[in-house]
Amino acid sequence: MHDLAAILGAILDGYILPVDGFHGVAHWARVLENGLRIAEANGADREVVTLFALFHDSRRVSEDQDDGHGLRGGELARSLRGKLVHLDDDRFDLLFEACRLHTEGHTVGDRTLLACWDADRLDLGRVGITPDPRRLGTKAGRNLLAWAHVRAVEWYQPTAVLASWGWKFSAEPGAALDRRRHVRFQGSRALGRRGG
Repeated sequence: MHDLAAILGAILDGYILPVDGFHGVAHWARVLENGLRIAEANGADREVVTLFALFHDSRRVSEDQDDGHGLRGGELARSLRGKLVHLDDDRFDLLFEACRLHTEGHTVGDRTLLACWDADRLDLGRVGITPDPRRLGTKAGRNLLAWAHVRAVEWYQPTAVLASWGWKFSAEPGAALDRRRHVRFQGSRALGRRGG
């Protein structure tokens, strides 16, 4: 069993973007909830999905285009192996590949990889993009699309997940509204992106 609060702490020690930004902690928590629902339906490795949610955007350096950020997130997970990340080699390879390739738009492959990628894509509404069901690799992801999209657009904060990570999320009044306005402004530019 992983100490997710300790992993989050290690991630945030080097996280340079706003923790309440487009790719921050609430996004990771929504990705986790999306991913666990997909895993329940398709039999994906729930532990890999959980760690993916934390690591996939953990080493972004930009809220916009950020080539290589998934690889950097995977490398961070590798640096924590044996300390905070406890997966055998095969399962770690899945985590690493899920992080490394999550923006590439793949829709076929291992069920755990697909669960991870769909979990992230289902949260694209936070940046003004409605996910295309043809770009989701799982039936479960397509079935969750409407539910997940509303949560993404509204910047839903999964309080149970955040609490389990030891996180107390508090936004200033109106902060979510300001972000939604920014998304509308930025949305046309972001439409060309393949993944979050």
